[in-house]
Formats: sequence, structure tokens, C-alpha cells
Amino acid sequence: MIYYFPNTAWVSADATYFTGGQTYVNGIPVNGTQENWRFGSTLSYPIDKQNSIRITGSKGVYSRTDTSYNAVGISWQYRWGGNP
Repeated sequence: MIYYFPNTAWVSADATYFTGGQTYVNGIPVNGTQENWRFGSTLSYPIDKQNSIRITGSKGVYSRTDTSYNAVGISWQYRWGGNP
């Protein structure tokens, strides 16, 4: 889901599901296939016509193999091209 604000800022919420793969230790399969659920969100805020700051976060809510993690990030986005 994405919501756009009148000043071109936007916020999003998402969910991701991963499955597949097989873990092996010394050639022997362990823990079966991998499976993970994550929820996250992003906020993008414009500084001017070409620059914006993005703040992101995600949280592992389920991991079949107990490999869940949380992540946060901040980034600067520069847009070029288009009309001046």
C-alpha cells in the first residue's frame, strides 16, 4: 500500500513472504526448507525537486528456521533528468 501526500511525500506499508531453499550441514539436510514473513514500511520526504530522504524499516514476524531479523535504514535519493 502506498499513500501520496500533496507535497509529493509518500508512505508505504508492505508484507513479504519467502519460501524455498534447503539448508545442508556436511551434506545432510537440516531444518527443511526455509520460510519467512516480513512486514515493513517506508517514508519518503522531499527536500526539493531532485532530492528526498527515505526512512525504511522492516521486522521479521515469522521464520521457520529461526533466522528472523529486524532492519532500519535511511537513504538520500537524487533524481535527475526530466524537465528543469
